[in-house]
Amino acid sequence: MRKVLIGAVAASALLLASVAQANADLAKSSGCLNCHNVDTKLVGPSLKDIAGKYAAQADASAYLTDKILKGSNGVWGPIPMPPNAAVKPDDAKTLADFILTLK
Repeated sequence: MRKVLIGAVAASALLLASVAQANADLAKSSGCLNCHNVDTKLVGPSLKDIAGKYAAQADASAYLTDKILKGSNGVWGPIPMPPNAAVKPDDAKTLADFILTLK
């Protein structure tokens, strides 16, 4: 029984790691990493800073999904974030959820 439990935990960890990597790949392929880094400010704030700012906000995922799709202006300074028309709404939600895990 113990071997089964250890195997299940290991498989879950691998699955979560692959999901996190898939979301990081989506961030890269969607162009997010052209202006954002995970840990440090680039053109825009770091993804970790974004996660920290909105972590306690109840509607954070929906809010960030909307910002990813429609862009924003003046939230993090004078440089606007343009709308991301090429990102599908489901992918924007996945990206928002991924960002919120980075805090």
